[in-house]
Amino acid sequence: MIILGLTGSIGMGKSTVAGFFAKEGVPVYSADKAAHALYKKKEIAAEIAKIFPQAVADGAVDRQKLAQSLFAGKKPAEQKQAVARLEAIIHPYIRAEEEKFVQKAREQRHWLAVLDIPLLLETMAEDKTALCERGKTGLAKDKRVDYIAVVSAPYEVQKARVLARPNMNAEKFAAMLAQQMSDAEKRGKADFIIDTAQDLAQTRRAVQALMRHLVLLPRPSLKA
Repeated sequence: MIILGLTGSIGMGKSTVAGFFAKEGVPVYSADKAAHALYKKKEIAAEIAKIFPQAVADGAVDRQKLAQSLFAGKKPAEQKQAVARLEAIIHPYIRAEEEKFVQKAREQRHWLAVLDIPLLLETMAEDKTALCERGKTGLAKDKRVDYIAVVSAPYEVQKARVLARPNMNAEKFAAMLAQQMSDAEKRGKADFIIDTAQDLAQTRRAVQALMRHLVLLPRPSLKA
């Protein structure tokens, strides 16, 4: 089975691309959806409440209030520290859900599985050995993913998409970008780039073309 890591900065159209993979019958894991489900669990909300008490109400995390706790009124360094504290709590749970998903996909004998992870490259960067060992084939020696596809679009397209979202403004958008690896750097680390600047039909064709290419490549994560 090939494990494709799907990533990209905010507003690049990653969720749309993930949806097109799902329509092609590919199992897709969404780190964002996993996090949203985890925020509803009382035991996890209780852990987050110890650090960001204003972000928790009625035993669940309020995502809008959590965003305010992370970014509002904070300098970039303070925002980064706040995000790191949250990630220290939530990421182990998200990775556990990811591992369950991969195991299930293997058991069902899928030839391809997609991990939709916004901060995939950022988290991989924490493991410098894994990045240094990525070979010319794009194989990641840590086996979390075999290939990486970065979803990308021009900055003006990205900005327009993000600012059209509810509860979003230029300040918040800038703060979120500051926490992420730049689009140019992500593109440089990608095995494949999916450009979403055009219409949806063209984006879906790009996904289908990538699948036709992937089916011809080695499947290093295939296990009995």
